Amino acid sequence: MSPLSDFDAKHFLTHCARKPGVYRMLDGDGGVLYVGKARNLQARLNSYFQKNVSSAKTRALVGRIRDIQTTVTGSEAEALLLEQSLIKELKPPYNILLRDDKSYPYIRITSADRFPRVTFHRGTRRAGSQYFGPYPSGGAVREALSLIEKVFQVRNCSDSYFRNRTRPCLQHQINRCTAPCVGLVSEADYARQVKMAADFLDGRSREVVEQLSADMEAASLALEFEKAAILRDQLAAIQSVQQKQYAETGQGDLDVVAIETRHGLAVIEVLMIRDGRILGHRTFRPDTRGEEDSSEILEAFLSQYYLGDREDPVKPQEILLSMDIAGAEALQQALESQWGKKVRLAWRVRSDRAAWITMAQTNAQQSMAAELAAREHMEARFLALETLLESSDPVRRIECFDISHTQGEKAVASCVVFDQQGARKQEYRHFNVNPAAGGDDYEALEEAIRRRYQRVLKEQGRLPDLLLIDGGKGQMQRGWKVIQELELETRVRVMGIGKGPSRRPGFEALYLPCGKEMVPGPADSALHLLQQVRDEAHRFALTGHRARRGKARKQSTLDEIPGIGPKRRKALLTHFGGLKQMRNASASELARVPGINAQMAQTLYDWFHQ
Repeated sequence: MSPLSDFDAKHFLTHCARKPGVYRMLDGDGGVLYVGKARNLQARLNSYFQKNVSSAKTRALVGRIRDIQTTVTGSEAEALLLEQSLIKELKPPYNILLRDDKSYPYIRITSADRFPRVTFHRGTRRAGSQYFGPYPSGGAVREALSLIEKVFQVRNCSDSYFRNRTRPCLQHQINRCTAPCVGLVSEADYARQVKMAADFLDGRSREVVEQLSADMEAASLALEFEKAAILRDQLAAIQSVQQKQYAETGQGDLDVVAIETRHGLAVIEVLMIRDGRILGHRTFRPDTRGEEDSSEILEAFLSQYYLGDREDPVKPQEILLSMDIAGAEALQQALESQWGKKVRLAWRVRSDRAAWITMAQTNAQQSMAAELAAREHMEARFLALETLLESSDPVRRIECFDISHTQGEKAVASCVVFDQQGARKQEYRHFNVNPAAGGDDYEALEEAIRRRYQRVLKEQGRLPDLLLIDGGKGQMQRGWKVIQELELETRVRVMGIGKGPSRRPGFEALYLPCGKEMVPGPADSALHLLQQVRDEAHRFALTGHRARRGKARKQSTLDEIPGIGPKRRKALLTHFGGLKQMRNASASELARVPGINAQMAQTLYDWFHQ
């Protein structure tokens, strides 16, 4: 059936506006297939319905269109802002998507404290602290923190550790802290060190150098040679960093964005430069359909990266690009409108800026080479697994389950997903499982597998080619039982992986429902793949269990009693001092607590003695 018989493109285009705006292409169920923007809606949409469309992606998209909705905007820049908002909300399958939900790390100085600390920070910013960044990665933050501790000797310990010190710790002994916890530095001198650290992080290193030079000269004139030597070492450390990072970069905040595409894959490198210093770079791998050209992918990335509703928005004054993009003017206008300041996009540059683009492009090429090598290695492992299973059907997707608990407490099941591209972390799932008998891994495993694939069937999601279960023959058989109950035995293979007869790592045994057992040996590529998947399932289950257990242990037992809120809980604990004393109290004694009437006291007494 021709798409035009289901959607009258000619009639639609006749009445389509010739103004800037956003269009949404819908399928037969009303789902959004694609969101786009245009300077001229009619001209842009008309290009989709030409007879000779070279792109297979566009032909497939047009074949599914059953309706198009448009929104007219005042300008192309407004259309771009609306487009990014809709892409973030709807996540259409035919759009290039940037999957990066991580917030950027910062350096935090707790300036409201009497003796401020300098520390790594990611997430919501709070009052009473100074924040410096954002940095492209945690590694870049830790490198900067190490320098701050070495040069300015500002504490990094937690407040509880700081308050309970009676003698200097190891950080003081290795000259990375002046030990304000035990009074080895005055509050004024410490505040001065903190201010210099903040100035340095804020890009005012020239002022810091001038201050240190003046202090060193004054110490020398006062014959305080030991103090002068310390100041000299601080100066040397700062100048060493300047020689390493500045490299005649000048001043200003800018990002350098380069793209590398090969074999349907795309890698984008963002080099971050703040106050003339290269802070580091960050690598992105946007989801594409393998047919878009580099310019199209780069434009989509820039729009989502800079216009997206991020917790830590990145707002450089200048963005250098490795290539020209068609919508550069509209993007620049949208950025200026959203950020409220002038922004420059450039790709034809010289001198230092040209060198930065070359650096970003080189990093993108290296990341692409590493990505292709990793995928080639993973594909070889999947082929080895098919050979091991003697399977005529390909294995393209593996899902693995594992259970984690502490003596039956707060059990969590993990489900991790791997394909030929590696781990698909956005598809990982945790299941809080509650078997009747605490510590019953078999029942917990059945519950998790049943819940997982009942939902997959209900939502018509993708089933795995291989279901891998961490455990021996018993766990594998219970998983196979659930697969049979769901009538998936012809669609999903099941395998268990457990310790082999020797119980040595690398000699794991593989169990199949047919009763076959295999011990491939430590050099087998298929076993390496299964070990990697199994270890990831174990790690993810353990992470989930610790989070669930930690959350439970932070709650008071009193939280479980109906009618006991924070105020009554505090009054009870203040009056009795602890749960043991409350349990031993009579109903009349409980009623003496402010805010606890006779009825509530009886409820408490009954609850404690059930």
